[in-house]
Amino acid sequence: MKCPFCGEGDNKVIDSRLSKDSTMIRRRRECLSCTRRFTTYEQIEEIPMMIVKKDGRREQFSKEKLRSGILRACEKRNVSMHTIEGFIDELERDLRESGEKEISSRILGERVMHKLHDLDAIAYVRFASVYREFKDVNDFVEELKSLLIREKEA
Repeated sequence: MKCPFCGEGDNKVIDSRLSKDSTMIRRRRECLSCTRRFTTYEQIEEIPMMIVKKDGRREQFSKEKLRSGILRACEKRNVSMHTIEGFIDELERDLRESGEKEISSRILGERVMHKLHDLDAIAYVRFASVYREFKDVNDFVEELKSLLIREKEA
């Protein structure tokens, strides 16, 4: 690590701490040449996950895009942001731990629908209507029927 003040590469670590969210390490360093101090941050380099769309296109996994879709489905519903963020974090962690570099949008959508089904039936139907591309009211009614059947079985 080069000193930002004098450009020398020799320095020592004085202090190391985890960041508040525990995703980075903050290191306080001192240059052995000019004795000035500076801070560096170290974090894991993540391999990008690709989502394979229905038409075969590939795009990089976007936590923000996933959050946006879930928030739209949960709009005006009694689902807390804490619950939504926890679910998104858990889902992303599970996807990364799978070791797969490419994930089908079908798998991702099904996982989201399964969780929304457990959280809120209305949010589930909202998400399903977009995800499954309902063409008319009959598609919507069929999904509601299957939802009611699953709830009776549970």
